[in-house]
Amino acid sequence: MAVQGNILTAFAAGALGASGILVSLLRNPTWSRRILGHRNQIEEVSTLHPDYKPGDKQPSPFTSDKYLALNPAELGDAMYPFMISAVVPRPVAFVSSLSKNGAGNLSPYSYFNAMSHDPPMVVIGHSYSSAKKDTGGKKDTLANILETGEFVVNIMNEWYVEAANFTCGPYDRGINEMTLSGLTPMESVKVKPPRVKESAVHFECKLVHSYEIKNHTGKATGMIVVGEVLLAHMHEEVATKSPHSGHDVVDLKKYSPVSRLGGVSYGRTTEYYNIPRPPKEEQKTPKTASEADEKARL
Repeated sequence: MAVQGNILTAFAAGALGASGILVSLLRNPTWSRRILGHRNQIEEVSTLHPDYKPGDKQPSPFTSDKYLALNPAELGDAMYPFMISAVVPRPVAFVSSLSKNGAGNLSPYSYFNAMSHDPPMVVIGHSYSSAKKDTGGKKDTLANILETGEFVVNIMNEWYVEAANFTCGPYDRGINEMTLSGLTPMESVKVKPPRVKESAVHFECKLVHSYEIKNHTGKATGMIVVGEVLLAHMHEEVATKSPHSGHDVVDLKKYSPVSRLGGVSYGRTTEYYNIPRPPKEEQKTPKTASEADEKARL
């Protein structure tokens, strides 16, 4: 993989709709990034302002106070590029599902996140497609979830991103992207849809709620589904114990999760920093700089 300047780029095969996905990864020249097999070397670094004290004014990189206002009622579908570029990085749900007739489907979704832990719940946003007139705009994954009430969220890892990308083409309903991409189905325990064996973490889910989204004109443009995790699986080679609680957690240094960025760009995690939560005693209102200066003069 060639490196030019500070940008490392990798092309994932296939397409997102009609567009190929470009995995665009920025590299800071002050630190080294190496790929160890299929895993990234991840370094712990400090924050930009490690000497911050409560009440300190933190510097902004901006030279003006001007903001652009974007009105969703005016922009409609044109809000999409802004939304996916502004809310970053996003985790990717690689969703496997079955139709009521047993036809398999596999597709990535980045309008996704975990919403709770007791019980664990996940939320996935589905945008309607004008190409899916027979299902009222519902793409295959959503149609399957509504038909059967079951699905599996496989967290996308970098070591199989090319095959994962290949599943997001505009294929006909009934085409099994798991088989098409060369990925490996793995039997689930609580639900019928299979897991993706190549993924390090799986969430077997049942549908709990579905909420149709309508725009300002009343047109239905998508649906949010909420799923309860019935059973989670973590590959033993990414498992570790939390140093704080002793509970089972994922080892980020072995996980290589793929994150969605704006446009057709994806990213990898190569650095992290720890910031402890402040204790309750810090709730006192800090003195302003002017108050401190006045006290110093007295």
